[in-house]
Amino acid sequence: MSKTKHSLHASAEEPQEDTGRSSASGSGKKRTFPLSLLCLTIGAFAIGMTEFIIMGLLPNVAADLNVSIPQAGQLITGYALGVAVGAPILTVFTHKIPQKKLLVLLMCIFILGNALSVIAPTYGLLISARILTAFAHGTFLGVGSILATKLVTPDRRAGAVSVVLAGLTIANIIGVPFGTFIGQQLGWRSSFGAITILGIISLLGIIRFIPVIPQGPPANLGQQFRNLIRPQVLLVLLIGAMGCGSLFAVFTYITPLLVDISGFAEQSVTWILVLFGFGVTLGNMVGGRLADWKLMPSLIVNFAILAVLLAVLTLTLHHPVLAVITIFLWGVAAFGIMPGLQIRIMNMTREAPLLATTSSHSAFNLGNAAGAYIGGFAITHTGLISVPLYAAVIAALGLVGLLFSLLMHDRKASPEGADVMHQASVY
Repeated sequence: MSKTKHSLHASAEEPQEDTGRSSASGSGKKRTFPLSLLCLTIGAFAIGMTEFIIMGLLPNVAADLNVSIPQAGQLITGYALGVAVGAPILTVFTHKIPQKKLLVLLMCIFILGNALSVIAPTYGLLISARILTAFAHGTFLGVGSILATKLVTPDRRAGAVSVVLAGLTIANIIGVPFGTFIGQQLGWRSSFGAITILGIISLLGIIRFIPVIPQGPPANLGQQFRNLIRPQVLLVLLIGAMGCGSLFAVFTYITPLLVDISGFAEQSVTWILVLFGFGVTLGNMVGGRLADWKLMPSLIVNFAILAVLLAVLTLTLHHPVLAVITIFLWGVAAFGIMPGLQIRIMNMTREAPLLATTSSHSAFNLGNAAGAYIGGFAITHTGLISVPLYAAVIAALGLVGLLFSLLMHDRKASPEGADVMHQASVY
Protein backbone atom coordinates (compact mmCIF):
# COMPACT_ATOMS: atom_id res chain seq x y z
CA MET A 1 0.00 0.00 0.00
CA SER A 2 2.82 2.42 0.88
CA LYS A 3 4.44 1.71 -2.46
CA THR A 4 1.20 2.65 -4.23
CA LYS A 5 0.96 5.89 -2.25
CA HIS A 6 4.53 6.75 -3.09
CA SER A 7 3.95 6.24 -6.80
CA LEU A 8 0.83 8.39 -6.66
CA HIS A 9 2.77 11.16 -4.98
CA ALA A 10 5.51 11.00 -7.58
CA SER A 11 3.14 11.05 -10.53
CA ALA A 12 0.98 13.83 -9.16
CA GLU A 13 3.65 16.17 -7.88
CA GLU A 14 6.51 15.82 -10.38
CA PRO A 15 6.59 14.96 -14.08
CA GLN A 16 9.12 12.58 -15.52
CA GLU A 17 12.23 14.59 -16.25
CA ASP A 18 13.78 14.98 -19.69
CA THR A 19 16.92 12.99 -20.20
CA GLY A 20 18.50 16.11 -21.59
CA ARG A 21 18.23 18.11 -18.39
CA SER A 22 21.07 20.58 -17.97
CA SER A 23 23.83 20.04 -15.47
CA ALA A 24 22.48 22.94 -13.44
CA SER A 25 19.39 20.96 -12.67
CA GLY A 26 20.93 17.54 -12.60
CA SER A 27 23.24 18.26 -9.68
CA GLY A 28 21.99 18.76 -6.16
CA LYS A 29 25.01 20.97 -5.46
CA LYS A 30 23.62 23.93 -7.37
CA ARG A 31 20.85 25.35 -5.23
CA THR A 32 20.81 28.92 -6.55
CA PHE A 33 18.95 29.88 -9.71
CA PRO A 34 21.31 30.02 -12.72
CA LEU A 35 22.23 33.27 -14.47
CA SER A 36 20.46 32.08 -17.61
CA LEU A 37 17.11 32.58 -15.86
CA LEU A 38 17.89 36.30 -15.61
CA CYS A 39 17.91 36.55 -19.41
CA LEU A 40 14.35 35.19 -19.47
CA THR A 41 13.36 37.55 -16.65
CA ILE A 42 14.67 40.55 -18.60
CA GLY A 43 12.66 39.40 -21.61
CA ALA A 44 9.52 39.10 -19.46
CA PHE A 45 10.29 42.55 -17.98
CA ALA A 46 10.40 44.06 -21.48
CA ILE A 47 7.16 42.26 -22.39
CA GLY A 48 5.47 43.63 -19.26
CA MET A 49 6.59 47.14 -20.16
CA THR A 50 5.36 47.01 -23.74
CA GLU A 51 1.98 45.62 -22.65
CA PHE A 52 1.16 48.18 -19.97
CA ILE A 53 3.16 51.31 -20.80
CA ILE A 54 0.73 52.44 -23.49
CA MET A 55 -1.92 53.07 -20.79
CA GLY A 56 0.02 56.07 -19.45
CA LEU A 57 0.85 57.41 -22.91
CA LEU A 58 -2.57 57.33 -24.60
CA PRO A 59 -3.02 61.14 -24.64
CA ASN A 60 0.48 61.59 -26.11
CA VAL A 61 -0.07 58.96 -28.79
CA ALA A 62 -3.53 60.30 -29.66
CA ALA A 63 -2.26 63.87 -30.04
CA ASP A 64 0.77 62.85 -32.13
CA LEU A 65 -1.16 60.60 -34.54
CA ASN A 66 -4.30 62.80 -34.65
CA VAL A 67 -6.69 60.16 -33.34
CA SER A 68 -9.18 60.19 -30.47
CA ILE A 69 -8.45 58.75 -27.03
CA PRO A 70 -10.89 55.84 -27.64
CA GLN A 71 -9.10 55.07 -30.91
CA ALA A 72 -5.77 55.14 -29.10
CA GLY A 73 -7.31 52.79 -26.53
CA GLN A 74 -7.67 50.21 -29.29
CA LEU A 75 -3.89 49.85 -29.09
CA ILE A 76 -4.50 48.10 -25.76
CA THR A 77 -7.35 45.96 -27.07
CA GLY A 78 -5.38 45.04 -30.20
CA TYR A 79 -2.43 43.92 -28.11
CA ALA A 80 -4.61 41.77 -25.83
CA LEU A 81 -6.25 40.10 -28.83
CA GLY A 82 -2.81 39.61 -30.40
CA VAL A 83 -1.68 37.72 -27.28
CA ALA A 84 -4.87 35.65 -27.11
CA VAL A 85 -4.78 34.63 -30.78
CA GLY A 86 -1.07 34.80 -31.47
CA ALA A 87 0.22 32.39 -28.82
CA PRO A 88 -1.48 29.22 -30.12
CA ILE A 89 -1.04 30.18 -33.78
CA LEU A 90 2.67 30.90 -33.45
CA THR A 91 3.12 27.73 -31.40
CA VAL A 92 1.52 25.65 -34.16
CA PHE A 93 3.92 27.03 -36.78
CA THR A 94 7.06 26.86 -34.63
CA HIS A 95 6.59 23.72 -32.51
CA LYS A 96 9.40 21.84 -34.29
CA ILE A 97 11.99 24.56 -33.63
CA PRO A 98 14.35 23.77 -30.71
CA GLN A 99 13.44 25.81 -27.66
CA LYS A 100 16.54 28.02 -27.52
CA LYS A 101 16.27 28.88 -31.23
CA LEU A 102 12.56 29.54 -30.76
CA LEU A 103 13.28 31.97 -27.91
CA VAL A 104 15.77 33.79 -30.15
CA LEU A 105 13.17 33.98 -32.95
CA LEU A 106 10.46 35.23 -30.60
CA MET A 107 12.67 37.92 -29.12
CA CYS A 108 13.61 39.04 -32.65
CA ILE A 109 9.88 39.39 -33.42
CA PHE A 110 9.45 41.36 -30.19
CA ILE A 111 12.35 43.66 -31.04
CA LEU A 112 11.06 44.19 -34.57
CA GLY A 113 7.56 45.03 -33.34
CA ASN A 114 8.81 47.61 -30.86
CA ALA A 115 11.27 49.09 -33.36
CA LEU A 116 8.37 49.55 -35.80
CA SER A 117 6.41 51.23 -33.00
CA VAL A 118 9.25 53.75 -32.63
CA ILE A 119 9.09 54.83 -36.27
CA ALA A 120 5.40 54.20 -37.02
CA PRO A 121 4.18 57.28 -38.93
CA THR A 122 0.49 56.33 -38.85
CA TYR A 123 -2.02 54.87 -36.43
CA GLY A 124 -2.58 51.84 -38.68
CA LEU A 125 1.10 50.93 -38.71
CA LEU A 126 1.37 51.43 -34.95
CA ILE A 127 -1.51 49.09 -34.15
CA SER A 128 -0.08 46.54 -36.62
CA ALA A 129 3.29 46.79 -34.86
CA ARG A 130 1.58 46.29 -31.50
CA ILE A 131 -0.21 43.16 -32.73
CA LEU A 132 3.07 41.80 -34.16
CA THR A 133 4.75 42.38 -30.80
CA ALA A 134 1.85 40.68 -28.99
CA PHE A 135 2.30 37.52 -31.06
CA ALA A 136 5.62 36.92 -29.33
CA HIS A 137 4.21 37.60 -25.85
CA GLY A 138 2.43 34.38 -24.90
CA THR A 139 4.74 32.02 -26.77
CA PHE A 140 7.87 33.59 -25.24
CA LEU A 141 6.49 33.29 -21.71
CA GLY A 142 5.25 29.75 -22.37
CA VAL A 143 8.51 28.50 -23.89
CA GLY A 144 10.52 30.46 -21.33
CA SER A 145 8.60 28.83 -18.48
CA ILE A 146 9.16 25.34 -19.90
CA LEU A 147 12.86 25.99 -20.44
CA ALA A 148 13.21 27.51 -16.96
CA THR A 149 12.07 24.24 -15.38
CA LYS A 150 14.88 22.42 -17.21
CA LEU A 151 17.55 24.75 -15.83
CA VAL A 152 16.96 23.85 -12.17
CA THR A 153 16.51 20.82 -9.94
CA PRO A 154 13.08 19.14 -10.01
CA ASP A 155 12.11 20.49 -6.58
CA ARG A 156 12.57 24.10 -7.78
CA ARG A 157 10.53 24.07 -10.97
CA ALA A 158 7.74 26.39 -9.78
CA GLY A 159 10.33 28.70 -8.25
CA ALA A 160 12.09 28.94 -11.61
CA VAL A 161 8.80 29.80 -13.34
CA SER A 162 8.15 32.48 -10.72
CA VAL A 163 11.58 34.01 -11.43
CA VAL A 164 10.66 34.35 -15.11
CA LEU A 165 7.20 35.74 -14.35
CA ALA A 166 8.75 38.16 -11.86
CA GLY A 167 9.83 40.17 -14.89
CA LEU A 168 6.17 40.98 -15.56
CA THR A 169 5.50 42.09 -11.99
CA ILE A 170 8.68 44.13 -11.61
CA ALA A 171 7.84 45.85 -14.89
CA ASN A 172 4.74 47.26 -13.22
CA ILE A 173 6.75 48.58 -10.26
CA ILE A 174 9.74 50.06 -12.08
CA GLY A 175 9.47 49.69 -15.84
CA VAL A 176 6.04 51.18 -16.53
CA PRO A 177 6.41 54.29 -14.30
CA PHE A 178 9.95 54.93 -15.58
CA GLY A 179 9.00 54.28 -19.20
CA THR A 180 5.95 56.53 -18.89
CA PHE A 181 8.15 59.31 -17.47
CA ILE A 182 10.56 58.94 -20.40
CA GLY A 183 7.67 59.04 -22.86
CA GLN A 184 6.16 62.13 -21.29
CA GLN A 185 9.49 63.96 -21.27
CA LEU A 186 11.05 62.82 -24.55
CA GLY A 187 8.04 61.69 -26.55
CA TRP A 188 6.13 58.41 -26.51
CA ARG A 189 8.37 56.90 -29.19
CA SER A 190 11.35 57.05 -26.83
CA SER A 191 9.56 54.66 -24.46
CA PHE A 192 9.33 52.02 -27.17
CA GLY A 193 12.96 52.73 -28.01
CA ALA A 194 13.92 51.87 -24.43
CA ILE A 195 11.88 48.66 -24.63
CA THR A 196 13.62 47.76 -27.90
CA ILE A 197 17.00 48.12 -26.15
CA LEU A 198 15.81 45.86 -23.33
CA GLY A 199 14.74 43.29 -25.91
CA ILE A 200 18.20 43.38 -27.49
CA ILE A 201 19.83 42.87 -24.07
CA SER A 202 17.57 39.88 -23.42
CA LEU A 203 18.31 38.47 -26.89
CA LEU A 204 22.08 38.69 -26.37
CA GLY A 205 21.73 37.05 -22.96
CA ILE A 206 19.64 34.20 -24.38
CA ILE A 207 22.21 33.58 -27.11
CA ARG A 208 25.15 33.73 -24.70
CA PHE A 209 23.95 32.11 -21.47
CA ILE A 210 21.05 29.74 -22.13
CA PRO A 211 22.37 26.26 -22.90
CA VAL A 212 21.14 24.03 -25.70
CA ILE A 213 19.22 21.25 -23.96
CA PRO A 214 18.58 18.07 -25.99
CA GLN A 215 14.83 17.62 -26.33
CA GLY A 216 14.44 14.50 -28.42
CA PRO A 217 11.99 14.44 -31.33
CA PRO A 218 9.29 17.16 -31.06
CA ALA A 219 5.76 16.12 -30.27
CA ASN A 220 3.53 16.26 -33.32
CA LEU A 221 0.70 18.76 -33.55
CA GLY A 222 -1.91 16.10 -33.01
CA GLN A 223 -0.40 15.19 -29.67
CA GLN A 224 -0.05 18.86 -28.72
CA PHE A 225 -3.69 19.52 -29.59
CA ARG A 226 -4.95 16.39 -27.80
CA ASN A 227 -3.16 17.54 -24.67
CA LEU A 228 -4.69 21.01 -24.97
CA ILE A 229 -8.29 19.80 -25.27
CA ARG A 230 -8.12 17.32 -22.40
CA PRO A 231 -10.89 18.22 -19.92
CA GLN A 232 -8.41 18.55 -17.04
CA VAL A 233 -6.22 20.96 -19.01
CA LEU A 234 -9.17 23.03 -20.24
CA LEU A 235 -10.42 23.23 -16.68
CA VAL A 236 -7.10 24.57 -15.41
CA LEU A 237 -7.04 27.12 -18.24
CA LEU A 238 -10.53 28.20 -17.18
CA ILE A 239 -9.38 28.42 -13.55
CA GLY A 240 -6.46 30.63 -14.62
CA ALA A 241 -8.83 32.85 -16.59
CA MET A 242 -11.00 33.18 -13.48
CA GLY A 243 -7.99 34.14 -11.39
CA CYS A 244 -7.03 36.85 -13.88
CA GLY A 245 -10.67 37.87 -14.26
CA SER A 246 -10.97 38.49 -10.52
CA LEU A 247 -7.80 40.59 -10.70
CA PHE A 248 -8.80 42.81 -13.62
CA ALA A 249 -12.41 43.23 -12.51
CA VAL A 250 -11.02 45.37 -9.67
CA PHE A 251 -7.68 46.54 -11.07
CA THR A 252 -9.29 48.13 -14.14
CA TYR A 253 -11.35 50.40 -11.87
CA ILE A 254 -8.90 50.78 -8.99
CA THR A 255 -8.54 54.55 -9.44
CA PRO A 256 -12.25 55.40 -9.09
CA LEU A 257 -12.53 52.92 -6.21
CA LEU A 258 -9.70 54.62 -4.31
CA VAL A 259 -10.71 58.18 -5.23
CA ASP A 260 -14.50 58.05 -5.02
CA ILE A 261 -14.90 55.58 -2.14
CA SER A 262 -11.67 55.69 -0.11
CA GLY A 263 -11.22 59.44 -0.61
CA PHE A 264 -7.62 59.41 -1.86
CA ALA A 265 -6.31 62.19 -4.06
CA GLU A 266 -5.57 61.08 -7.61
CA GLN A 267 -1.82 61.63 -7.21
CA SER A 268 -1.81 59.24 -4.24
CA VAL A 269 -3.17 56.40 -6.34
CA THR A 270 0.17 56.07 -8.17
CA TRP A 271 1.99 55.23 -4.93
CA ILE A 272 -0.71 52.80 -3.88
CA LEU A 273 -0.30 51.04 -7.22
CA VAL A 274 3.46 50.87 -6.65
CA LEU A 275 2.74 49.20 -3.29
CA PHE A 276 0.35 46.84 -5.08
CA GLY A 277 3.18 46.09 -7.52
CA PHE A 278 5.45 45.09 -4.63
CA GLY A 279 2.64 42.85 -3.40
CA VAL A 280 2.24 41.03 -6.72
CA THR A 281 6.03 40.55 -6.97
CA LEU A 282 6.16 39.12 -3.45
CA GLY A 283 3.15 36.92 -4.17
CA ASN A 284 4.71 35.61 -7.37
CA MET A 285 7.90 34.55 -5.59
CA VAL A 286 6.15 33.10 -2.51
CA GLY A 287 3.62 31.33 -4.74
CA GLY A 288 6.46 29.65 -6.61
CA ARG A 289 8.02 28.35 -3.40
CA LEU A 290 4.70 27.10 -2.05
CA ALA A 291 3.89 25.36 -5.34
CA ASP A 292 7.26 23.57 -5.18
CA TRP A 293 6.36 22.46 -1.66
CA LYS A 294 2.72 21.36 -2.13
CA LEU A 295 1.20 22.26 -5.46
CA MET A 296 -2.54 21.67 -5.16
CA PRO A 297 -2.96 22.50 -1.45
CA SER A 298 -1.13 25.81 -1.96
CA LEU A 299 -3.31 26.70 -4.98
CA ILE A 300 -6.52 25.85 -3.14
CA VAL A 301 -5.58 27.89 -0.07
CA ASN A 302 -4.39 30.77 -2.26
CA PHE A 303 -7.67 30.96 -4.19
CA ALA A 304 -9.64 30.82 -0.93
CA ILE A 305 -7.60 33.70 0.52
CA LEU A 306 -8.00 35.64 -2.72
CA ALA A 307 -11.80 35.32 -2.61
CA VAL A 308 -11.92 36.35 1.05
CA LEU A 309 -9.65 39.37 0.54
CA LEU A 310 -11.74 40.64 -2.37
CA ALA A 311 -14.91 40.32 -0.29
CA VAL A 312 -13.21 42.10 2.62
CA LEU A 313 -12.10 44.90 0.27
CA THR A 314 -15.75 45.88 -0.10
CA LEU A 315 -15.70 46.82 3.59
CA THR A 316 -12.16 48.20 3.94
CA LEU A 317 -12.49 50.57 0.97
CA HIS A 318 -14.36 52.91 3.31
CA HIS A 319 -11.29 53.13 5.58
CA PRO A 320 -8.19 54.46 3.73
CA VAL A 321 -5.51 52.73 5.83
CA LEU A 322 -7.30 49.38 5.83
CA ALA A 323 -7.94 49.75 2.09
CA VAL A 324 -4.22 50.12 1.37
CA ILE A 325 -3.36 47.11 3.55
CA THR A 326 -6.03 45.00 1.85
CA ILE A 327 -4.88 46.04 -1.62
CA PHE A 328 -1.29 45.02 -0.81
CA LEU A 329 -2.41 41.62 0.51
CA TRP A 330 -4.72 41.22 -2.49
CA GLY A 331 -1.72 41.77 -4.77
CA VAL A 332 0.19 39.04 -2.95
CA ALA A 333 -2.69 36.58 -3.31
CA ALA A 334 -3.56 37.55 -6.90
CA PHE A 335 -0.15 36.67 -8.32
CA GLY A 336 0.60 33.85 -5.89
CA ILE A 337 -1.50 31.55 -8.08
CA MET A 338 0.39 32.10 -11.34
CA PRO A 339 3.49 29.84 -10.95
CA GLY A 340 1.40 26.99 -9.55
CA LEU A 341 -1.08 27.13 -12.42
CA GLN A 342 1.75 27.00 -14.96
CA ILE A 343 3.32 23.99 -13.25
CA ARG A 344 -0.09 22.31 -12.98
CA ILE A 345 -0.51 22.59 -16.76
CA MET A 346 3.03 21.30 -17.40
CA ASN A 347 2.45 18.35 -15.07
CA MET A 348 -0.67 17.31 -16.97
CA THR A 349 0.93 17.70 -20.42
CA ARG A 350 4.46 16.58 -19.65
CA GLU A 351 4.99 14.68 -22.91
CA ALA A 352 3.91 17.67 -25.08
CA PRO A 353 3.42 20.81 -22.96
CA LEU A 354 4.20 23.60 -25.43
CA LEU A 355 0.78 24.37 -26.94
CA ALA A 356 -1.04 24.07 -23.61
CA THR A 357 1.53 26.20 -21.76
CA THR A 358 1.55 28.99 -24.33
CA SER A 359 -2.25 28.85 -24.59
CA SER A 360 -2.43 29.55 -20.86
CA HIS A 361 -1.38 33.13 -21.58
CA SER A 362 -4.18 33.38 -24.12
CA ALA A 363 -6.61 32.20 -21.46
CA PHE A 364 -5.18 34.65 -18.92
CA ASN A 365 -5.60 37.57 -21.33
CA LEU A 366 -9.16 36.54 -22.14
CA GLY A 367 -9.74 36.45 -18.40
CA ASN A 368 -8.34 39.98 -18.15
CA ALA A 369 -10.79 41.21 -20.78
CA ALA A 370 -13.74 39.37 -19.22
CA GLY A 371 -12.87 40.70 -15.77
CA ALA A 372 -12.77 44.29 -17.02
CA TYR A 373 -16.16 43.78 -18.68
CA ILE A 374 -17.69 42.25 -15.52
CA GLY A 375 -16.34 45.13 -13.44
CA GLY A 376 -18.00 47.60 -15.82
CA PHE A 377 -21.24 45.60 -15.65
CA ALA A 378 -21.12 45.76 -11.85
CA ILE A 379 -20.65 49.55 -11.88
CA THR A 380 -23.56 50.02 -14.28
CA HIS A 381 -26.06 47.77 -12.50
CA THR A 382 -25.12 47.61 -8.81
CA GLY A 383 -22.68 50.46 -8.21
CA LEU A 384 -18.94 50.98 -7.91
CA ILE A 385 -18.69 49.50 -4.40
CA SER A 386 -19.99 46.15 -5.65
CA VAL A 387 -17.02 45.54 -7.98
CA PRO A 388 -14.86 43.68 -5.39
CA LEU A 389 -17.82 41.42 -4.55
CA TYR A 390 -18.19 40.40 -8.19
CA ALA A 391 -14.43 39.73 -8.25
CA ALA A 392 -14.72 37.65 -5.07
CA VAL A 393 -17.40 35.50 -6.71
CA ILE A 394 -15.13 34.95 -9.74
CA ALA A 395 -12.26 33.89 -7.45
CA ALA A 396 -14.61 31.60 -5.52
CA LEU A 397 -15.64 29.95 -8.81
CA GLY A 398 -11.92 29.41 -9.50
CA LEU A 399 -11.66 27.71 -6.10
CA VAL A 400 -14.59 25.44 -6.94
CA GLY A 401 -12.88 24.62 -10.24
CA LEU A 402 -9.68 23.65 -8.42
CA LEU A 403 -11.55 21.36 -6.04
CA PHE A 404 -13.32 19.74 -8.99
CA SER A 405 -9.97 19.36 -10.77
CA LEU A 406 -8.56 17.57 -7.74
CA LEU A 407 -11.63 15.33 -7.57
CA MET A 408 -11.27 14.47 -11.28
CA HIS A 409 -7.64 13.47 -10.70
CA ASP A 410 -8.50 11.35 -7.67
CA ARG A 411 -11.22 9.47 -9.55
CA LYS A 412 -8.81 8.73 -12.38
CA ALA A 413 -5.85 7.81 -10.16
CA SER A 414 -7.80 5.81 -7.59
CA PRO A 415 -11.02 4.34 -8.99
CA GLU A 416 -11.32 2.14 -5.91
CA GLY A 417 -12.40 5.26 -4.01
CA ALA A 418 -9.38 6.10 -1.85
CA ASP A 419 -9.79 8.83 0.71
CA VAL A 420 -9.80 12.17 -1.13
CA MET A 421 -8.42 14.28 1.70
CA HIS A 422 -5.51 11.91 2.23
CA GLN A 423 -4.55 12.09 -1.44
CA ALA A 424 -4.91 15.88 -1.37
CA SER A 425 -2.29 15.98 1.38
CA VAL A 426 0.27 14.29 -0.84
CA TYR A 427 -0.79 15.97 -4.05
